[in-house]
Amino acid sequence: MPTVADKRRVFRTLHQQGCFVIPNPWDVGTARYLQHLGFKALASTSAGFAFSQGLPDNQVSRDTVLAHLREIVAATDIPVNADFEGGFADAPEGVAESVTLCVATGVAGLSIEDSTGDKANPLYEFDLAVARIRAARAAIDKAGGDVILTARSEGFLVGRPDLDETIRRLEAFAAAGADCLYAPGLRTRELIAAVINAVAPKPVNIIMSAPLGITVSELAALGARRISVGSALSRVIWGAFMRAAREIAEEGRFDSFAGGAPHAELNALFRDDVKKRS
Repeated sequence: MPTVADKRRVFRTLHQQGCFVIPNPWDVGTARYLQHLGFKALASTSAGFAFSQGLPDNQVSRDTVLAHLREIVAATDIPVNADFEGGFADAPEGVAESVTLCVATGVAGLSIEDSTGDKANPLYEFDLAVARIRAARAAIDKAGGDVILTARSEGFLVGRPDLDETIRRLEAFAAAGADCLYAPGLRTRELIAAVINAVAPKPVNIIMSAPLGITVSELAALGARRISVGSALSRVIWGAFMRAAREIAEEGRFDSFAGGAPHAELNALFRDDVKKRS
């Protein structure tokens, strides 16, 4: 079994060259299946996990998220990056406290957003946003963990799709100590390339949470270092579940069950997984 230090070392190496996909499980079963497929690292999904708890995104408590991260880290042999939302605090001091707790779960990386959750003022004021990243960096360094810090600028997700401001923030976040940069919501090759080129040589995470007609190889050619999928996989599952459940409730039919994964295949997969870990 690899140690936490081993996982962090692998994760940092992955960010140094090439391009890798970091899919987003929301429970132990999905995490272990993704590991089974050969992915080199995983990332949690705040929305996917929230939906599994019957909650909207960004409404899960910090303690619950930390417990979830500990569970995924313990259940897998590959690095895990934490979707750590906004650090569960507004002030830099609060972000630092949360990041210290997150590092202690054994994650190999974590991300901090600059979105406030306030529709009237959806992004933290620039200086405060930078201070929050600086505090996260200091907390990681103080904890002594070689944890990758990803800084996210959320303008394209929260109604502020200003490319120049997004790049300004990402550059400032890099200067404040972020190892990886991330601007979710970029939906064209041109926008993706603009961000990657602006912050080079810092690695950039690109999210593919919708079918935009862009492949992994194309993103790699644009210079993307890391590709995540956010809550997309969980929403695919929810889509199939909702269609099947509605079919039963509204039509009294069970035809959707034909698309289900075979019981024997799942049983064999997890039986073998238990044996390997025992």
